[in-house]
Amino acid sequence: MTLEQVVIGLIRIAGSLPVLRWALAGALIAIVVDFSDLFFMAVIDLGGLGDYQSFDKWVDLVYMFSFLWVANRWSGPERTIALGLFAFRMIGFVLFEITGARTVLLVFPNVFEFWFVFVAIRLHYWPSYQMTRGRLAKWLAVTLVLKMGQEWVLHGGRYLDDFTLFEAVEAIWDFVIFWT
Repeated sequence: MTLEQVVIGLIRIAGSLPVLRWALAGALIAIVVDFSDLFFMAVIDLGGLGDYQSFDKWVDLVYMFSFLWVANRWSGPERTIALGLFAFRMIGFVLFEITGARTVLLVFPNVFEFWFVFVAIRLHYWPSYQMTRGRLAKWLAVTLVLKMGQEWVLHGGRYLDDFTLFEAVEAIWDFVIFWT
């Protein structure tokens, strides 16, 4: 294990913990910190991250277990769906670790993450919003579509594999400026 892995791992662990106190804000912090690897890999040179995808998936477990801890306190179908989506992703995690194939991550997307954020938003802003079967199905479909888009960018098209955070921001800036 390199010092870079230790430093980035500790940052990721620290970014995962606020969800235990503030479900919504903590989830958003954890997700932003998850993407901070792009920044830290560009500015820290302490031995590299080795197999980045495997490192990332292992460190993801910290925020995912934090999310699971909070979701386990929910009730009803939102909790059941969260637990099922977590188990589904864990199957994908194990298969990814066995095969190393990033396509496994497309077959077993981390919908749990987006579902958690959706439920945290609902509980925070609209606690009286009734989750009927139809609404559950609709919101589950929305979270699936959004997560599949993200998974395709990350693991299907691999569009961010060759970008540092600075290069990504510059590319976005160039795209925005082009249209203005």
